Amino acid sequence: MTPPPHRLLQALDRFNAAHPWDHNAHYHRWILRQLPGRFGSALDVGSGSGDLARLLAARADEVRGIDSDPAITSRARLLTPAATAVSFTVADAPTGLPAGPHDVITCVATLHHLPFAEALAAFRRHLAPGGTLVAVGLYRPRTPTDHLLGAAAVPLNAATGWLKSRGGSTAPPTSMSARTRPADMPFTDIAQQAHALLPGARLRRRLFWRYTLTWRHP
Repeated sequence: MTPPPHRLLQALDRFNAAHPWDHNAHYHRWILRQLPGRFGSALDVGSGSGDLARLLAARADEVRGIDSDPAITSRARLLTPAATAVSFTVADAPTGLPAGPHDVITCVATLHHLPFAEALAAFRRHLAPGGTLVAVGLYRPRTPTDHLLGAAAVPLNAATGWLKSRGGSTAPPTSMSARTRPADMPFTDIAQQAHALLPGARLRRRLFWRYTLTWRHP
């Protein structure tokens, strides 16, 4: 007989599949709170369907989004009103970052697809003095704290999915159609490398299997 905890996890997996929601978009408002009220140029790395880039456009003079997936980049262009100061380009990070410097660089659920140290070094080079880098990433659980946060997120994930889907569609959000893969770096390694490359960077484990990184260029 299957142990009750395993049956419970299976039931939660089925519930989550029936009530999908965007864990990355959950942090968009938090990202905006880390940024100035107005800024010039913004770069969104791994822009996907463009949800965050369009939010940045309300504060920025110009927003550029890059993504390696041509299909989702085309989708982002279709979803973006013509009058919005946002452009989307198919490019590989970190080698294909558009010329800066940029006052803001954002990167959500993308760093684990990239060579981590090389990506942070490229972000640093393309960020203007006084500019802000904000990233939301995925990490591989390894420590007791990691596993405790993961366990706490399971019921919260189900509750959030139910609340967000009440009275509406249970189809996955457009932004969830992007390619993804599991993270392979533990948080401790991420923090160590980030602090070496970006002195003064602030990193924190978050719910829903994410971490956040903020850094302001001296």
